[in-house]
Amino acid sequence: MDLGISGKRALVCASSKGLGRGCAEALAAAGVDLVLNARGSDALEQTAAAIREAHGVDVQTVACDVTTPDGQAQVIEAAGAADILVTNAGGPPPGMWSDWDREDFIKALDANMLTPIAFMKALLPGMMERGWGRVVNITSQSVRSPIAVLGLSNAARTGLTGYVAGTARQVAPNGVTINNLLPGIHATDRADALDSGVAKSEGISIDEARDRRAATIPARRYGTAEEFGAACAFLCSQHAGFIVGQNILLDGGATNLTV
Repeated sequence: MDLGISGKRALVCASSKGLGRGCAEALAAAGVDLVLNARGSDALEQTAAAIREAHGVDVQTVACDVTTPDGQAQVIEAAGAADILVTNAGGPPPGMWSDWDREDFIKALDANMLTPIAFMKALLPGMMERGWGRVVNITSQSVRSPIAVLGLSNAARTGLTGYVAGTARQVAPNGVTINNLLPGIHATDRADALDSGVAKSEGISIDEARDRRAATIPARRYGTAEEFGAACAFLCSQHAGFIVGQNILLDGGATNLTV
């Protein structure tokens, strides 16, 4: 399918690996020029080089911490008149409700709520003026079904979801859509970290921890960054203009909901 976005420009956050890279790869395959961001410059440059070689699109990189005002300013300047924004950030550490203090919540909010909002506020006006734009926020299945040990993520990402619910309806008349992708477990470093934590706490191997988790998913496997990226690229396409303010689960059926 021709997604109809060749020649568009996209900012993809936290895109040196994992789900962010999956989204960047899929957009590049559709002919979209990219601005990629991550904290680590080595992995970011390797990803950028691989995407340039594979897809022949223009790829710029900005290595910085986007939870800081300076980092946000650098990325926004590089993004310029971006047509597509994909926000993404690693989740806060797991724990118990009694583990977290105010500063822990502030860090989670900065990474998983306030930074995506800052990027939307910066880029939405240009999209609205041009009459076309796509925003996809990578959140979590925990927005629909909270995960007890991920209380920091539950709180911050649900806050972002509430912001998007109202904002998406305000910008839609200008040809701009905002939607959220809610990943379940995918085969990424984040999954490895969670499985390692379970393995350590229960005295089992990481393979056993992974197999146990996979057994709880109706699809009986973890998702891949490639299939996640394909879903993101479709939401960014010309064909998705009537999808507004939605929270779309990509979790292999793990979240048991009727609506």
